[in-house]
Amino acid sequence: MKFLFLKMMVMWRRLRNGAQARYADHNDYAPQLEKLLRRVSPDLSWYERANWMIDLAEWVRHQPKVSLLDKEAWNQVKRQRLEFMLSWLDLHRDVRRTVQIALQKTLRESSGHELFSATGLPHEPAFFAELSERIARMILPRHLSPTDLSSLFTAMFPRADDAEWLLELDNEVLGRLWKLAADDGISHMYWQQIEEAITYLTTTVVADGISPAFRQRLEPKMPLRATPFMSLRREMEAYLQGPPHNEGAVRSVRMLVAVCRAQTDRIYEHLDEYGVSVSLVYRLERMRAQLKRIARLLDLRAALPGIAAETGAGRVQLLLTDLISAHHNRSSVRGLVRRSFALLARKMVERNADHGEHYIARDGASYRAMLKAAMYGGVITAGTVLAKVALARLGMAHFFEGMLASLNFAISFLLIAAVGGVLATKQPAVTAPALASKMGELNTVEGLRSLLGEAAMLLRSQAAAIFGNVMAVVPTMLALAALGWYAFGAQMMTPEKAHAALKSLSLIGPTPFYAALTGVLLWLSSLAAGLADNWFALRRIRESVAHQRRLVHVLGPLRAERWAAWLERNVSLIVGNVSLGVLLGMTPVLAVFFGLPLDVRHVTLASGTAAAAAFSLGWPALSTPEFWLATGGILMTGVLNVSIAFTCALTLALRARDVPARVRRIVFRAVLRRFSTAPAAFFFPERKKAGKPVAAGSTRVAGMPDPDSVDDVDDDEDVQEHHRSAGSRRPSSSGTQGRPDKHQKPSKAGGERQHEYEDS
Repeated sequence: MKFLFLKMMVMWRRLRNGAQARYADHNDYAPQLEKLLRRVSPDLSWYERANWMIDLAEWVRHQPKVSLLDKEAWNQVKRQRLEFMLSWLDLHRDVRRTVQIALQKTLRESSGHELFSATGLPHEPAFFAELSERIARMILPRHLSPTDLSSLFTAMFPRADDAEWLLELDNEVLGRLWKLAADDGISHMYWQQIEEAITYLTTTVVADGISPAFRQRLEPKMPLRATPFMSLRREMEAYLQGPPHNEGAVRSVRMLVAVCRAQTDRIYEHLDEYGVSVSLVYRLERMRAQLKRIARLLDLRAALPGIAAETGAGRVQLLLTDLISAHHNRSSVRGLVRRSFALLARKMVERNADHGEHYIARDGASYRAMLKAAMYGGVITAGTVLAKVALARLGMAHFFEGMLASLNFAISFLLIAAVGGVLATKQPAVTAPALASKMGELNTVEGLRSLLGEAAMLLRSQAAAIFGNVMAVVPTMLALAALGWYAFGAQMMTPEKAHAALKSLSLIGPTPFYAALTGVLLWLSSLAAGLADNWFALRRIRESVAHQRRLVHVLGPLRAERWAAWLERNVSLIVGNVSLGVLLGMTPVLAVFFGLPLDVRHVTLASGTAAAAAFSLGWPALSTPEFWLATGGILMTGVLNVSIAFTCALTLALRARDVPARVRRIVFRAVLRRFSTAPAAFFFPERKKAGKPVAAGSTRVAGMPDPDSVDDVDDDEDVQEHHRSAGSRRPSSSGTQGRPDKHQKPSKAGGERQHEYEDS
């Protein structure tokens, strides 16, 4: 038993440390290298020789988990190991001959077409097919195959930082490695496989480029045969049939590759203006990655016959490092999802920012208007609470109870929107993107002060909405309860139900967690609204409705156009309110189905419920601890509803706009410092200072607090650092970096971050 336990410990240590544990001694190279190099033989099978090559690569790049050396020093160590191996082989000619034959035999028996045309490139036709393949690759082990050299290549370089030390090798070492592993026959074989890879990639690019989904988004419109993709196919065929050093043909092909990439930029500009399709974004990313690989292979084809030359060795080195980086970038499931959904996320953020601008109270008049609109919402919410209590008395099955509750919420929210009312805690999800858009333009301390004023106004808007809802829902609920008592002689709730309602709202209990969950649901409803708005633009629903034959026949052309315009303006509002009603009504039902004790807590609905319960219990209820605990729970619910919804929406908006982490840290710290010194500015409108002169040339925006009235932030270290760096750079535009903007030139529409397949 002891022997079995020790054996299992050894196996576990080997599994945890991997094959590199055999090379723990880094100073004595000769015994390790001699044992490793004398192990190979040309008579071994292909799989045995391939595993030997993997072991040799592990010896070169082995690095302990804990070390005093930095990354540059370890890259130098890896170069020294490689030079030591080549020098050792030069001294032992018999071993060198054996190693050379084994390496060349392995490369001759392998096929490099997949290595050049598929490694690091998304090759599935659709997004979800690529996603499922990557997940399968993460779970299932990969096997070595002589028909796929890419499997051996990726196994030899399993880490992304392998590209760094490989890129630092000089041309002398590269030339010695090439003489050891290849000859003229292998060079000619891989030269042909590079041509096959170029042909395959060009065919794939042309097939996507002339597809209807791409052609209808290209500007200007042109015949099929005149598109740059068809011209690329003709020029590529002519180039591959001629000599590789034909400068005119190479220049023509490279120019067409650049023109095709510019066409993808125009398609991105179209997506940003008319709607985003995740499938189309994925295909665009794949095309850009394939075009970059074509350009890299064209350089290599022109240099491959003279591979021993300095230029040829450098181009092979660039291709290998590009393959390593692209492979590790492609194997990331998170990277695929982030790249494919980033443009969609920004599209939703921008549309939510446009819709959220009118929810921000910028002065006293708009604050009072927000308060008045919130009171309208509170009056209607009282009817929502009344219907909710009535539905609870029916004692229906959970599913039907949740369905009717969803219908009740959805109708109430739509009615609030129809009368111009506001529901508290619903604005943060759409106003946070408006704040994020201002962060993208932050580049000076003055801009930071203006941003602080914007944040204060935004949070004041949330406070006004909550104040208005609560001030209206409580007296309206009490009036409805009194009306029912005097008219029908019955209380709205029985004493048991009233005590249970107050207890469910208690600050001591799960109420804070439920309130945070409701904040997430509020944010999800804003995502649904953004998705609906994007889908409406992507599918051209306005044009379809405005020109639908039967609808035009019934309503007339002018009225049909007005209906289509109204639907375009309000589709996000309708979908957002309906989705919020469904989320609030069905979440408890689904939680019961899965056996989870979850519920929702909305500050306005909770205030109405508490008012109805207090009226049912009478005046003595006001002196009980459970009433005041419920009051504290309602306050906590309001805080968590707003903060969680605002945080989720702001995080998504900042990530979609690529606002740097340093800028985010500066803003958050500055907002907290101002809140600690002037908390009233975040809840009530500021009074205008009479008689204060306005400096000439001032760019102060109407309704914006004076920068002098904003709390001084210059003593903050991050702000000082930001102020010093602002003078040495242009306005950040980091909110738009890597994303196409309809005001940018097409050459910038693709951006670096949006096309990370290319950047790798």
